[in-house]
Amino acid sequence: MTPADTSADERRPTQEEAPGALVKLLTVEEIDTDLYRGLRNPGGRGRVFGGQVIAQALMSAVGSVDEERQAHSLHAYFMRPGDERLPIIYRVERDYDGGTFSNRRVIAIQRGKPILNMTASFHKKEQGFEHQAEMPDVPGPDGLKNESELAHEHRDRLPAPFVEHMLRPRAIELRPLESWFAPEKEKRDAVRCTWVRTTGPVGDDPVMHRAILAYASDMTLLGTSMKPHGVNWLSPNMQVASLDHALWLHDDVRVDDWLLYACESSWSGGGRGFNRGSLFTREGKLIASATQEGLIRYRDNSKAGS
Repeated sequence: MTPADTSADERRPTQEEAPGALVKLLTVEEIDTDLYRGLRNPGGRGRVFGGQVIAQALMSAVGSVDEERQAHSLHAYFMRPGDERLPIIYRVERDYDGGTFSNRRVIAIQRGKPILNMTASFHKKEQGFEHQAEMPDVPGPDGLKNESELAHEHRDRLPAPFVEHMLRPRAIELRPLESWFAPEKEKRDAVRCTWVRTTGPVGDDPVMHRAILAYASDMTLLGTSMKPHGVNWLSPNMQVASLDHALWLHDDVRVDDWLLYACESSWSGGGRGFNRGSLFTREGKLIASATQEGLIRYRDNSKAGS
């Protein structure tokens, strides 16, 4: 399919439709044995959001595993930017099926080239020892402004296309404890806490809830490693992109209730930043952990040609 063939459904969903539209986006189509097609985001024009590719790849892997085995971890490498004008083809390799674990390898493809490689592991539930880290002692989501409200509040000093993007109907609501619309060049600690949930109900399928969690886990994480340097996504001359992403799913989750995404960055260097994140329920239960390394490259245009 070429970009010219994708004009059938360009209407973006309304705010009321957005959660259901996300479920539809992440529901992959089986086109042959271990071969799936992921929908394009309606009206998309730029680079595919990494969380979309991860979630669709996970849903593709789920199709080849016994229902009693649930995804407990995934490790993904981004190789090329995806094109939002095109669907994505996912090829699943059944690498391993043991007594309680299964392993699947997924390759996401556009225009005949891989854009992501991902390995996912599935585990049959069993009993075992239990412990977890404590949730940070932070205010709850009630009374906090979401990112759309913050973008509107700061619209006079933000690029108009960015504000327009932030004010579109959204399936995922983010309420940061600390606004990332900070004064330019202000250096801050490499920590970030954000409350996250879908903006409406998304059904009761636990597989879809895990896929949406994988989708949302690509939000807020990478920017944490830029905070100590006084830069962010909008800073001039910054080239920012996810390089790899890992997620561990510790338990069942409902993404239509508030989760705290507590992120911190322990290192940056060589044009890369490393980040860790923990996702807690409002009651303090740790239900997922994530890591990500990303490109945070500063291009000094004044040295161009030197």
